Amino acid sequence: MSVLPILRWPDPRLATACAPIGQVTPEIARLAQEMLDTMYEAPGRGLAAPQVGVLKRLFVMDVNGAAGPRNPRIFIDPVIEERASETMVGPEGCLSLPGIVAEVQRAIEITLRWTDLDGTRRREVLSGISAVCAQHEIDHLDGIVTLNRVDAGQRSELEAAYGA
Repeated sequence: MSVLPILRWPDPRLATACAPIGQVTPEIARLAQEMLDTMYEAPGRGLAAPQVGVLKRLFVMDVNGAAGPRNPRIFIDPVIEERASETMVGPEGCLSLPGIVAEVQRAIEITLRWTDLDGTRRREVLSGISAVCAQHEIDHLDGIVTLNRVDAGQRSELEAAYGA
């Protein structure tokens, strides 16, 4: 497969809500594999389709990143059904905002529903880093970047550091 170019903020495609995929096709399976290749090469723990210029509801993740054995996951048309009321604030990086780490508040647990590459609907409770990563990637599918999740003061500092 191939490594795809990753869009950088403020590319307007990163602020665009993505369309549902519906039926899983060989083209979607190929895109998912190319996204995994791109994520591992970057390296990162997650990558959403709009980050490679495809405005479809698809993301890939491997919370082990480059540090552990590979555990790639592919999420098509993901929907967060529930979020825990308990939250945590932690550092988040983004492949579309290289060099920027934001302190973002996220639910510590979510219930996620999605379609896998076989076309099977799945549902799973994710917690910890898996929940945080999935929320970050779903934000991308909704046209939201980490800068949209921080207060005005932190955003100004991060934009200045990024050079925006």
